[in-house]
Amino acid sequence: MATLFSGPTQTKRQPLSAGAIVSLVLRYGALIILALLFLLPFYLIVRNGLATEREITSPNWTFFPSVLHFGNIQELLSDPEVPFMDGMANSALVAVLQTAGQILFSALAGYGLARIPYRWANQVFFAILLTLMIPSVVIFVPTYVVVSYMGWVSTLQGLVVPGMFSGFTTFLFRQFFLGFPHELEEAGRVDGLGYWGVFWRIVVPNSLGITAALSVITFIASWNAFLWPLVIGQDQSAWTVQVVLSNFLNAQVLNLHELFIGAALAILPLVILFFILQRYIVEGYKQSGLKG
Repeated sequence: MATLFSGPTQTKRQPLSAGAIVSLVLRYGALIILALLFLLPFYLIVRNGLATEREITSPNWTFFPSVLHFGNIQELLSDPEVPFMDGMANSALVAVLQTAGQILFSALAGYGLARIPYRWANQVFFAILLTLMIPSVVIFVPTYVVVSYMGWVSTLQGLVVPGMFSGFTTFLFRQFFLGFPHELEEAGRVDGLGYWGVFWRIVVPNSLGITAALSVITFIASWNAFLWPLVIGQDQSAWTVQVVLSNFLNAQVLNLHELFIGAALAILPLVILFFILQRYIVEGYKQSGLKG
């Protein structure tokens, strides 16, 4: 009878075997090494950004400078030759507009390919997939010729419009919408909604995971773009932050400490954005239907 009124028995945790302990140590050791290798570039950027030119190029390496020169930030922001803050503003504007446009048009195209039946749906989808197989350098010059003919060189339109559609983003949206529950759409049609109403009132509110994931990926790619903004932004007022940073390292100028501190400030918005929304990236790829 005593066992009926005694508390719940606690199972004893079995001790790990020697092999399991070695495996656990090796796993965590590998993770620590990989994490350090991943963080190494960030350490170099911050270390050199807070150092002087002599300390950066000195053969006597120190883990951190004896004096952290936070004045390098003020020197960068007040440099009359390089409009760093204007470049940050241009990059933010281009990235936001490209992300909004690409998500909108790719979501519409993906939903149409997945849910609206028409004769040439498969052919259109295969044509979009074909664009993913064409190297970007092949279409770079034709795209520039078209943009130049329209008078969009050194303009916001020239920087934004060519990147407002993506075959890859369309493919991922289509994969997601193929697995979207038909019951939700049928409920909307019972209420009198057409394809347009179902898309905006039912599909979009239930697709926030993949939308957020692809928005983060698109924003980071747009922010880091260099070659297209370099060619199109021929006027200083159209420079993005990546083009601005390139002016610290060329045949006439070698300004390492401003280059490094500028790089640190340029990646800071991306780091913050990634840490806030990182879970959506994994969630979005799971929902897209891609299996690892």
